[in-house]
Amino acid sequence: MNALNGKIICAAIAVVLIVGGIIYSSKNNELPLVAIANYGPHASLDASLRGLQAELRDQGFLEGKTIKYEIADVGFDASIIAQMITKLMASNPRVMVVKTTPVAQFAKRKSSDIPLVFCDITDPIEAGLLKSKGSSCENITGSSDQEDLEPFLIFAKTLLPRAKTVGLLYSTSESNDAALLKMMRASTEKVGLSLVAVSVDQSRDIPMRMQEFRGKVDFIYVGTSGPIQPALPVITSEAQKMGIPVFNAEEQAVIDGLALASFGVNYESVGRNAGKLVAKLLRGAAVKDLAPAFPTSEDHRCFVHKKLAEKFGVRIPENAVVVQ
Repeated sequence: MNALNGKIICAAIAVVLIVGGIIYSSKNNELPLVAIANYGPHASLDASLRGLQAELRDQGFLEGKTIKYEIADVGFDASIIAQMITKLMASNPRVMVVKTTPVAQFAKRKSSDIPLVFCDITDPIEAGLLKSKGSSCENITGSSDQEDLEPFLIFAKTLLPRAKTVGLLYSTSESNDAALLKMMRASTEKVGLSLVAVSVDQSRDIPMRMQEFRGKVDFIYVGTSGPIQPALPVITSEAQKMGIPVFNAEEQAVIDGLALASFGVNYESVGRNAGKLVAKLLRGAAVKDLAPAFPTSEDHRCFVHKKLAEKFGVRIPENAVVVQ
């Protein structure tokens, strides 16, 4: 009798688990989907993703309870962006977050009915995503990481008061880099610095192209370029051989001991700005009513590596975060 009762109880439990699983699966499938299309793993892109998800959590969108995510990247292989976007769109997301310029550009061409929120894009106008900074365009709005280069250059001159020339590598295949070059030219002119800009067609050419800075620049700036930023260890290695300090757009390079300093946008803030837009879309707002977000002065931070500062004889300003 006890054995029979045990079998009945076990069977009942199994039925409850199966039914519960079906109910949970059905409920989970009904949750609004936020698809996130990324270019590849990178410190700044990872930080903005954390910021986006943190902002949505703070606004009550909890993964598995009130929202679900589908996240994909192409490992910086532009040839498979189409495949990634097509797959994510097939999941019928409520909103799609498109990170970096090439991903956002393809998604905008591909979709006309799914709300798109771009993220980690320096100049969405130059990239053809927006017509003006103040308004969305068709079905896309987003959060730019456009750095204010003028205060950065003033900060660099504070660290290196004798500096007269800045070096910049830029990719010929990246819209962000074209925008960065244009902004850097304008900003160096305003603060009284000269610019040596060196173009890069292929990442493998960077060690050779770096030699054009020898004896010509007082420091090198590395922006958020998709093709250039992953080569930062190579850039800093070559710069070290020439005795040239490197400034990076984001602080992780300083934390890792690669760059002397950074003065740039806090990428978690960039992600949070995107998260605020996604939250509004999930609550029923229309893309046309959501102006894109651009970093404010509060979204910028400066970091200085102490040992590298000592090496280059740099005095660390009080407003900088010191990395030991």
